[in-house]
Amino acid sequence: MEKIPVSRETLHHLAEESGIHQIGNASIREIVALVNRIEKLSGLEYIRMEMGVPGFSPPTLATEAEINALKKGVASIYPDIEGVPELKQQTSRFIKLFLNIDVNPAGCIPTCGSMQGSFACFLTVNRTDSNKEGTLFIDPGFPVHKQQVHVLGHNYYSFDIYDYRGKKLKQKLESYLQTGKISSILYSNPNNPAWISLKEEELEIIGTLATHYDAVVLEDLAYFGMDFRQDISEPGEPPIQPTVARYTDNFILLISSSKVFSYAGQRIALIAVSDTLFSRRYPDLKRYFSSDVLGHSIIYGALYALSAGAAHSSQLAIAALMKAACDGEYNIIAPVREYGEIAGKMKKSFTDNGFRIVYDTDIDVPIADGFYFTIAYDGFSGKALLEELLMYGISAITLDITGSTRSEGLRACVSQVRHEQLPVLEERLRLFRKHHS
Repeated sequence: MEKIPVSRETLHHLAEESGIHQIGNASIREIVALVNRIEKLSGLEYIRMEMGVPGFSPPTLATEAEINALKKGVASIYPDIEGVPELKQQTSRFIKLFLNIDVNPAGCIPTCGSMQGSFACFLTVNRTDSNKEGTLFIDPGFPVHKQQVHVLGHNYYSFDIYDYRGKKLKQKLESYLQTGKISSILYSNPNNPAWISLKEEELEIIGTLATHYDAVVLEDLAYFGMDFRQDISEPGEPPIQPTVARYTDNFILLISSSKVFSYAGQRIALIAVSDTLFSRRYPDLKRYFSSDVLGHSIIYGALYALSAGAAHSSQLAIAALMKAACDGEYNIIAPVREYGEIAGKMKKSFTDNGFRIVYDTDIDVPIADGFYFTIAYDGFSGKALLEELLMYGISAITLDITGSTRSEGLRACVSQVRHEQLPVLEERLRLFRKHHS
């Protein structure tokens, strides 16, 4: 293959038809729609790196539990908005065994995907104090979280952690918190899109400052246990999933089933509210909700306004998975470890062909191989590089839309790339390098 698969003219024409006026500013879903359109019209199969879609089949024990629940007729009954008791119990147990944190089952609340969980948290936590304005995002991060607070009319602040790792994080974080305007702090760990993993020192800084300045940490564990440099899959045994919850009582954990459980389509997740926060009274909540108790407001104020509970059958599916994991009968990491293997091979193809990894280290060690990595090519901005790679049948998203200050970079997701596509990726990258050397 010597010819560029997709001409610039064709790319711009199809982008305009898709309502995209600047490809470099396109959202994740807009890139998905554009690539779908190109594939359909051209017959070219893309190396799809733009969206974090789980690439593996869901665990059989989960689907069987869901099917059995449906056969028993749960579809005809509204679920309890607080959650199915079995799921609440197993989540509390799971958190104890895999994070070594105690959270009462009452604070373990199912949501229709982790996106609904974060939205409900923004709805409540950012209204606990009328003198505060909103969320501090430790970036780079998932773009839609900022969209959520924007839709709610909340203010937000953000900074890119790249230059503030380790001890340097304290001064930077405190510079925002001491304004008195921050209600909540959100980050993902491991991180989307950079795949950095915060160290215990950094989590302690975040937790200590959150307590001191009375901010609530929303810890997004969408990629629970997927820092494959350590295996946290043995229940109750070290190593365990790192968490800020060891350093503050001001935490809410966002636990997704989409990635580590490969159960994205059923839109089931959990929020785990610390015992201290769950029962804490915030008088200013009465401006919006019937109760000033945070836990009550999350469940009967925010979540009740968003849906009448998460589906029974999906809750029972995740309850079965968590029980099996806690009982040592299901290894939560083994089925998804392949993401790391594919990432390592993809990263080598990129770096062998002149690309570099943007977020390349966790302070003093190389970044892990996992669900995402970040790339740049000298001489290109991220926006220009995205457009260029799209012409070579490779899709991604720019780091610009993630809150990153590294405007030269792209986020690459490995989950939709199959092993048999790796030689195709190598061939296209070699052609790209030949044309841009």
